[in-house]
Amino acid sequence: MAEPLTWLLLSGMLMCGLLFHKLPQLGASVDNTTNKPNFIIILADDIGWGDLDANLPEEKAINTPYLNLMAEQGLRLTDFHSPASTCSPSRAAILTGRYGLRNGVTHNFAVGSVAGLPLSEATLPQLLQGAGYYTAMIGKWHLGHNGPYSPTNRGFDYYLGIPYSNDMGCTDKPGYDLPRCPPCYSYGPHVIRLQRSVHGGCYSKVGLPLIENSSIVEQPLDLWTLTEQYKSAATRIIHNARERAQPYLLYLALAHMHVPLAPPLPPDASTTDRDVYTASLREMDDLVGAVKSASDDMDKDNTLIWFTGDNGPWEKKCQYAGSAGPFMGKWQTSRGGGSAKRTTWEGGHRVPTVAYWPRRIPANTTSSALLSGMDIFPTLLSLAGVTPPSDRRYDGIDATNILLHGEQTGHEFLFHPNSGAAGRFGDLQTVRTGKHKAFYITGAAEACGGATGRQQLHDPPLIFDLDRDAAEETPLAVETPEYKSAAERIARKREEFLWDIATDPSVSAADYSTDDSAAPCCDPGQAVCRCRTLG
Repeated sequence: MAEPLTWLLLSGMLMCGLLFHKLPQLGASVDNTTNKPNFIIILADDIGWGDLDANLPEEKAINTPYLNLMAEQGLRLTDFHSPASTCSPSRAAILTGRYGLRNGVTHNFAVGSVAGLPLSEATLPQLLQGAGYYTAMIGKWHLGHNGPYSPTNRGFDYYLGIPYSNDMGCTDKPGYDLPRCPPCYSYGPHVIRLQRSVHGGCYSKVGLPLIENSSIVEQPLDLWTLTEQYKSAATRIIHNARERAQPYLLYLALAHMHVPLAPPLPPDASTTDRDVYTASLREMDDLVGAVKSASDDMDKDNTLIWFTGDNGPWEKKCQYAGSAGPFMGKWQTSRGGGSAKRTTWEGGHRVPTVAYWPRRIPANTTSSALLSGMDIFPTLLSLAGVTPPSDRRYDGIDATNILLHGEQTGHEFLFHPNSGAAGRFGDLQTVRTGKHKAFYITGAAEACGGATGRQQLHDPPLIFDLDRDAAEETPLAVETPEYKSAAERIARKREEFLWDIATDPSVSAADYSTDDSAAPCCDPGQAVCRCRTLG
């Protein structure tokens, strides 16, 4: 844990940062946009590093053929990390280039959240929109759905998707989950009850809405047709790009691989084994393939496609959770609990990542540079020739030379604040530099079967050598020169980072208050706000 003075300063700045912070000056419009590149960001949900076939070639699986092809024709990033190990903090950091300790988003927003990503934060789509880009988003937002916090008020010209995770609301035809959730109530007047029902954590009285721009077009939505709707909208946006005669940003935030899963299953598939997850993974890959094909047909040499994930697999979902590959967090699992989503073990934030840009990114290349989802923000702005606002501090780095020129130098240090299981939200649990990773706090999310490890503080910290111990099983002995050298460098940088946050006048504070009236509802007079205008 940080020293009391440091945390006192940090807490004060987090609470009052908005008082010192002015709304951003967004990028000025430019006259000539014809040569600017197009950007497609594909963000998978709850995907494991080992879910990408190309990351585990020895297993000879054929579940992600289109992603494998993208990797073969582009660049596979093997040491790429989500900025957090849960949804909202990770997405906020990707779109702002700033840790949650700066942008204020340290944990997930709720169905009844009245706010979202602080309005003082400058987002990637806002900045590109100001530079002449057409900006579209399809999929899960989870950064505030109420009023000015919705996607079309944060820089997107077009939006189609769900306001939060696909298990934060009921559907008439539930997908596969653990425990299995019941369908929505279909009788009586609608009475919003935001608390989860007794059905194993399932929402049963709030319909999951599908939103287009600022209107609910379907509630509850049909999980089983959602992928096709996303695919149709994405390919339409890409095909219409030429008519718009302007560069575009397409942010595709998939429902895959978050439960409930709703895949097309072969006739002989079992509903209790890995067939469900495998079918979902293949469906996701097929969607990626359709987007790649549309992009290749329209503007192949001028479009960067960047595929990555928001965090690792959700272990408590057992057969409906993905694979973290070799990043098993054995030190933690041997003491109880999970070591992926909602933790700072490698399985929680090391995610499969592929970048594809014909004739710009060298084909069939691999990089082990230490990178983060926060780097998408400065990299895309750099490629678009857009300068971000100078009145704030950023944490992402421009990875252009890594993508285009084979440079192998990424972050010198990467910080992993808690956003899920152990300790306070925002606690700086873990620090990575080079091959070394130090844990100041350990703790575990719920594992398959229900076990949860207890929180532990470590002084001195646990330090692992990831080159020799990807499974994070055996920490270095504290008396060794290797440990002492790494611990000294990490402790110094950790304190510098905490002080930088504590003295940062651009720190924002997110409002996490909730109100029943903030829950999306198309018709309060119907059970679960039922409405259907599509088709």
